[in-house]
Amino acid sequence: MDWSRIKTIFIISFLLLDIYLAYQLISTRDEANYEFMKEASLEEKLKNDDITYSGLPQELVKEQYVSVKQKVFKPEDLSPNQVQKLGSSEGAIITGYLENPVELTGKFNSDEFIAAVRNDIKHADQYRFWEKNDDEGTITYYQQYEGKTMYHNLNAKLTFFINEQNEVDTFEQTFLEVIEELSDEQEVLAPLSAIETLYKRGFLKPRTEITKVELGYSTLVQLTASQVLAPTWRIVVNGEENLFVHAFEGQVIQLDSSENQTTE
Repeated sequence: MDWSRIKTIFIISFLLLDIYLAYQLISTRDEANYEFMKEASLEEKLKNDDITYSGLPQELVKEQYVSVKQKVFKPEDLSPNQVQKLGSSEGAIITGYLENPVELTGKFNSDEFIAAVRNDIKHADQYRFWEKNDDEGTITYYQQYEGKTMYHNLNAKLTFFINEQNEVDTFEQTFLEVIEELSDEQEVLAPLSAIETLYKRGFLKPRTEITKVELGYSTLVQLTASQVLAPTWRIVVNGEENLFVHAFEGQVIQLDSSENQTTE
């Protein structure tokens, strides 16, 4: 047996094997790089799905968590046409009637309406219009803190009721007082990052328009005597659907008028 020849054959075989393995490694890496390079950007994905947006807030914003508590109005705070309901699950609620009922004629203007009832409402300038619901016969405003709305917060809500004569003559009100700002200030997620979260989670459907993006607050923790509010991006789709994203942690928040739920 020619051991020298066998040895040479083994050496050549291992050399060829090394060359083949090196080729496979380089090919796999190049394919991975190609896949990475051809991955479309978020803007391209949105464009391909005909999802449009404009006018996103550009300023880098820093915010904090905020601790608030229910305001309990004292009898001397109330006018003769107001009473206070206590002991409900929502806390103290003012109910009252307007001294001069407001007739709703023509196109509803929220600014003109709140100006007309300002003298009957405590802290009227701290509420922002949310919606007019003709089916339920209500006009809803939510309280603001530093210009940011407390979304769907039952303890920071002002509701007017429309009677059969298409007049507003009664209302119901709750109000929150700020206890303190919690934690250090930190930058909120960029609006486009919040949009990306909604897109990846399937909340943005093809051929939709993002009509508004703004920063507000949602309830993070509900305690017996207080709440912790978290900065929250509100993304409005097609002028009617409201989607919410935690502005620090990026979770989608399922908000309605009674509770907050987060999804990863």
